[in-house]
Amino acid sequence: MIFKDLKVLELASVLAGPSVGQFFGELGAEVIKIENLRTRGDVTRTWKIAGETGGDLSAYFCSVNWGKKSLAVDLSQPEGRSIVQKLAGRADMVIASYKPGDAEKLGVDYKTISGINPRIIYGEITGYGSHNERVGYDAVIQAEAGFMDLNGEMDGRPTKMPVALMDVLAAHHLKEGLLLALLKRGKNGNGEKVEVSLIQAAISSLAHQASNWLVANQLPRRQGSAHPNIAPYGDTFETADGKWILLAVGTDQQFANLCSVLEMNELVFDDRYSSNQKRVENRSHLNQIISGKTALFVSDQLIEKFNALKIPAGIIKNLKEVFEMPEARELFIQSNGITGVTGFVASHEKSSRLQPPPHFGEHTDEVLKAMGYSRQSIIQFRNSQVIS
Repeated sequence: MIFKDLKVLELASVLAGPSVGQFFGELGAEVIKIENLRTRGDVTRTWKIAGETGGDLSAYFCSVNWGKKSLAVDLSQPEGRSIVQKLAGRADMVIASYKPGDAEKLGVDYKTISGINPRIIYGEITGYGSHNERVGYDAVIQAEAGFMDLNGEMDGRPTKMPVALMDVLAAHHLKEGLLLALLKRGKNGNGEKVEVSLIQAAISSLAHQASNWLVANQLPRRQGSAHPNIAPYGDTFETADGKWILLAVGTDQQFANLCSVLEMNELVFDDRYSSNQKRVENRSHLNQIISGKTALFVSDQLIEKFNALKIPAGIIKNLKEVFEMPEARELFIQSNGITGVTGFVASHEKSSRLQPPPHFGEHTDEVLKAMGYSRQSIIQFRNSQVIS
């Protein structure tokens, strides 16, 4: 494992920070998740969908907490703070996502930790930057970073995406920063702080929609799943068996092949559809024609014809159907009757014995014993409600 000797201290909760911790855990690092004794740990342990049963391993929590040990401690007590600072002194990396000012109050901010361990790489996720006291929440960031204004049907309300994508994006940005910091430390021996804000991670991920405004001076608008720059791309059509397919036709040749499959070759020579820009301009009428044609075909047969001619298209699937795909099954991580999805898909050697998501405080005694604390000290900490 590439990170088998790396020690990571996770002082983060919810999705963004923990997904970074799982990333390093999947690649062999020892990841110790510090959980607040007073609140019974990561809040997502209680975030359950309607009808979900079980204890503290909620489905949400299990999504990003594989490969970790859980240490339940009260950082507001001096003894608890001392335990975590001692761990930080032995760690290579800290991942934190505290509300503004909380890390300083608890003595686990970068200035304090780097004073104990100058080689520490301290990754911090904030909502709006370390100098802005606003707390960042994915849904609010989706609203303020423009994603909700872009998402939804043209005549419908702005719509939040069903995945906390701003957290996911921020996590990927932080991974990149931490890996760069590790590379730099290998050369100069110095640690550093790496900060990523949700708002900047979101804005930097607007991609071509940002350029549609900044370069083309066109304010993007909601238009369902349709692509503003390409047609028919992102547009959906119903088939004879009641399935929905999505087309992603990006070239004139692909459009000509589409016309061949759908038996509408006359459109290739129609000036209204002879180029991508003209297809974008006449998208509505084009989609009406395509809809009439796809309704004559069964979905599987149509996709088979599309694939044969390299026409980008796919059947819209629910998650049950998604996880029946061999590509999805290759991403499974399983242990103790729990199934998860790996957060790292690049081809690389990963841990084959990844620990399942931990119960609250499951590894408290194990971690403290490894630090050199005696059995009597651990009992005393527990009696004083410093640990759980």
